[in-house]
Amino acid sequence: MMMYNPPHPGENIKELRLKPIKLSVVDAAKALGVTRKTLSAIVNGKAGISADMAIRLSKVFKTTPELWMNMQSGYDLWHATQRMKKWKPKATFPSADYIAP
Repeated sequence: MMMYNPPHPGENIKELRLKPIKLSVVDAAKALGVTRKTLSAIVNGKAGISADMAIRLSKVFKTTPELWMNMQSGYDLWHATQRMKKWKPKATFPSADYIAP
């Protein structure tokens, strides 16, 4: 089941990773091997988390890359669902699983 309006993964980084240990974006960016601008864009919800960034985050914050990718995927899917609510397909096709031989 999809979470209602899940937070951007950057919010998790800011609120649950950086703030509790008083880590600045500059210092976190250095640890991650990215620019302050790159991490700032993520933390402020202006950029998403790539697979490479998920691996970096998992190593720096001792989590898993799947955690970060799942957060990003959930965020993206919820927002896409909201944008696409009124969209209707022009046609539908049966899945290959349902086609009799």
